[in-house]
Amino acid sequence: MNATTATLPPGVTAGLPPAKDIPATFTASFRSWWSVGEKQSAASEERLLRRLPFFRPSDSSSSLDRHEGPVVATSSQVVLDTPKHYINTLSITPTSPSPSAPPPAILLHGYGAGLGFYIQNFQAMANWAGRRGSSVYALDWLGMGRSARVPFTVKAKREDIPGRVKEAETFFVDSLEEWRQRMGLEKMTLVGHSLGAYFSVVYALKYPTRVHKLILLSPAGVPRDPNETSTPSRELTDEGVEGGSSSDHAETATKDRVQGLRKEQSEKKREESRTRRFLMHLWEEGWSPFQIVRSSIFWAPMLVGKYTSRRFTGLTEEETKEMHDYILNITLAKGSGEYCISHILAPGAHARMPLVDRVAALKIPITFVYGDHDWMDPAGGTQSVENLRKAGNGEGRMYIVPHAGHHVYLDNPPVVNDLIVKELDRPVD
Repeated sequence: MNATTATLPPGVTAGLPPAKDIPATFTASFRSWWSVGEKQSAASEERLLRRLPFFRPSDSSSSLDRHEGPVVATSSQVVLDTPKHYINTLSITPTSPSPSAPPPAILLHGYGAGLGFYIQNFQAMANWAGRRGSSVYALDWLGMGRSARVPFTVKAKREDIPGRVKEAETFFVDSLEEWRQRMGLEKMTLVGHSLGAYFSVVYALKYPTRVHKLILLSPAGVPRDPNETSTPSRELTDEGVEGGSSSDHAETATKDRVQGLRKEQSEKKREESRTRRFLMHLWEEGWSPFQIVRSSIFWAPMLVGKYTSRRFTGLTEEETKEMHDYILNITLAKGSGEYCISHILAPGAHARMPLVDRVAALKIPITFVYGDHDWMDPAGGTQSVENLRKAGNGEGRMYIVPHAGHHVYLDNPPVVNDLIVKELDRPVD
């Protein structure tokens, strides 16, 4: 922790109220629901970030808040060209930039999440930034996290799949391009998770000269639909994997390893319930899992609390409370970018326009990373690497992370952190 928080009780930060307990009763859930809002959302994010020893909060006026180290982190809202559009940004910048530094790394979260989900990865990324004299940025996609919750609309008709997909993708990738221009960055390495990985590939396809490398953590939308569907709400229901603190190494993906993972996924799909099939119907009608949570009104904090306790098993009790507050606030914020999901993905989380059919156009290093208990089909990554090779790009890689599910960066941070840094430092031919 930094000097500001070192002398304070756990979970209490200077100038900020402590995180609330995860509600276990209706009364506690109602009180938690009543207190959410933009001010509380900003405070919940800052509580998380103040755990980073190099973070400089907005009120860093005292000598205790000054940090003298290899990097400094600050939080800001980067205003875009369109009125009321802005991107919530965490910037980790070196105090001694190197003229030969590699392009900065950009961390991009998955569906309905936020930059705070990378809290266990920031230290490793900061170490890389300080060593290489480069920068690291973590963003909230437009319409998600703490970025502007602007209206999201698609004008294409329901049967016009290419039109719907293009409109939905453009909403995100063009706002990322605006952000890049505002930040004055020439090239970037995009590190994306799930839907964030999907948009990273789409961005690289549209703006190929602006991307140095792609590191895709359990990417969504890669394989074709094998006519098997599963619940569209797995982003919310996916559980943590025991043993996430293991320091085992990531494995290079082999044919046997991929087949074993796919067999495990098939067995889970056979366990689908009638409720999940109903959720797939809502999905096609344009609903989102977060809309369902918000519709529960006073019960929402309890639902989010159950998810947080189940999902973030590697955190301490105080850290889990802080993460709960953070997730509750970004979940109950006005619906926006989340409504993209039914336009881009069909029920079962298969892309309407799969990346496996598009990725071969890229000429840059691309790394696919899956957990050994992932629900994303790794066969898509295997085929993508092969498609890249056939197109003359031998810089495709794929890894399987042990003791990890879909949220590989949360389930096994030591291994994923080492892998990300390894791929950031991998020479480009």
